[in-house]
Amino acid sequence: MNTRVLGRTGLQVPILGFGASSLGQEFRNVTLDEAIESVRVALDLGLNLIDTSPFYGRGMSEVLLGVALRDVPRDQYLLCTKLGRYDLAHFDFSARRVAESIDVSLHRLRSGHLDIVLCHDIEFVPLQQIFDETLPALRRAQEQGKVRFIGFSGYPQKIFRTICDQTEVDCVLNYNQYTLQNTRFADETVPYLTQRGIGVMNAGPFSARLLTNAPLPAWLKEPEAVKAAARRAAQLCAAEGIDIAQVALQFSCAHPDIATTIAGSANPANIRKWVNWLQNPVSPDLLREVLAVFEPVKNIGHAEGLPENN
Repeated sequence: MNTRVLGRTGLQVPILGFGASSLGQEFRNVTLDEAIESVRVALDLGLNLIDTSPFYGRGMSEVLLGVALRDVPRDQYLLCTKLGRYDLAHFDFSARRVAESIDVSLHRLRSGHLDIVLCHDIEFVPLQQIFDETLPALRRAQEQGKVRFIGFSGYPQKIFRTICDQTEVDCVLNYNQYTLQNTRFADETVPYLTQRGIGVMNAGPFSARLLTNAPLPAWLKEPEAVKAAARRAAQLCAAEGIDIAQVALQFSCAHPDIATTIAGSANPANIRKWVNWLQNPVSPDLLREVLAVFEPVKNIGHAEGLPENN
C-alpha cells in the first residue's frame, strides 16, 4: 500500500485507510469472526490506519477493534478515534467529557495511547465551544501522552476555515466530498489546509453507496438528480465490464494532497477487492466519461448540522 505524510504530524499513512464504522453494525449485523478477520486482512494488506468512533455502534466498533487488535503489536497500526458525538442527537464536547471519552476509548481499544483523536461532526454544535473548551482539553490529553495528534471532522466546508483561522489543529477529516460527483473538499478547502501544514484526511469514496451498485440507503440525502446521474454512470461502467466503485475508489485515492482516504467494511472480501482495484487502473477515457455524466450535478450536496455552520 502506498503511503503519504499526514501534514506536519510526520505520520506515514496509507492512501487507503480502514474505516471501522461497519464493525459497529451501522449497516448490518456483524459476527465477531467477521470483525476480527476484516481487521487482520486490512492490516495484512497495508491499511494500517484504523478509523473509528464511540458513535459507531455506540461503542461496539471500539470494543470489537480492541478484541481484533489484542495480539497485534502496537507499532504495526495507527488508531484514529473521535469524541463528542455519542448518538444520533447526543453531543457533548465539554472538557470533562473529552477526558472521560479518551479514557474510555483507551480502555475499549486496549491501547496506551491514541494516534489521532478528532472532534466528531462539530457542525452540530456552536463552534465557540470547540475553541474554548474541546480543543484545549484535547491539548491537555496530548501533553499527558494519551493522544499524539488532534483535530476535527465534519461535512460542511465552512467549518474548516472557521476553526483553523483561529486555532491550531494537526489534522482534519471530511467525508463524501472528494468523490466522482462532489469535489468541494479539494476545490475549496484542501489547498488552504495544505498551505497551513494541516494533515488532510478524506472519507466516503463511495459516498454512502451512491457510487456503487448496492441499493441506496433510505437516509441518503442527495437529491434525485444526483441519484439518477449515479445510476447512469454505473451503467456506463458496467458496459465496459467495470464496477463504478472501482472508478470511485481510484479517483478518491489519487489526489496527492489528500494523505488518506477512509473506506469501511466488515467483509474481508471487499477489502481484498479494494486493494486489487487500486493496483489495476481503469481507462482514463472511462474516467472522463464518468465525470462528464456527473458534470450537470457536480458538487450538489446537502446541509448538515446547524444552519450557521453551513
